[in-house]
Amino acid sequence: MKNINIAIDGPAGAGKSTIAKLAAARLGFIYVDTGAMYRAMALSCIRNNVSADEEEKVIKICEEAEVTIEYKNKEQCVLLNRENVNAYIRTEQVSRMTSSISTYSEVREKLLKLQRNIAENNNVIMDGRDIGSNVLPNADIKIYLTASVETRAKRRYLEQKEKGLDVDINEIEKDIEERDYRDMHRECAPLVIADGAIVIDSSDMTIEEVVNEIINLKLKLEKG
Repeated sequence: MKNINIAIDGPAGAGKSTIAKLAAARLGFIYVDTGAMYRAMALSCIRNNVSADEEEKVIKICEEAEVTIEYKNKEQCVLLNRENVNAYIRTEQVSRMTSSISTYSEVREKLLKLQRNIAENNNVIMDGRDIGSNVLPNADIKIYLTASVETRAKRRYLEQKEKGLDVDINEIEKDIEERDYRDMHRECAPLVIADGAIVIDSSDMTIEEVVNEIINLKLKLEKG
């Protein structure tokens, strides 16, 4: 039986990673957080004091960086040059850098092969910005997960506060709006609703409700 691929795209803060991770656990699929792979690249740039607008330096750093995914105790570990960087890639600084460097085609090409190879050999749920439109255009199920800017900003604010970080919700909302614009208007693989994608607006939905909707889509696929 062929492997089943589920692609989840959507803007920053829509809950893609949380939803995809839970749905994958329920289905027994491998969860592939492509955004975390880009974040590892961004972290490498930050650690090397390279700014996002230094394109040649960014590309050089990313070409030299080794980014891989391992699964330990059913948890995805993102490795940057063999170091588990899960604990360092969720800051606002990394988020901003990620959005900027992901516009470079050379950076995207670097990770594309790894992502497709994982999907070809496993049942996966993969989330990102261009999964259904570019990375896995033949995915069995395509989902565009979104929510209002206000809802996404509030979620990110609460997430950061729980980590003990001093953040401003207005700044977070501004960052999300700017990131949406960059993601949707970049020349290379912009954020779009992929052909055949099902749009889910999670603004007024619980996490469990969204997960259940994805599970039901998979069950419908199996029934034909």
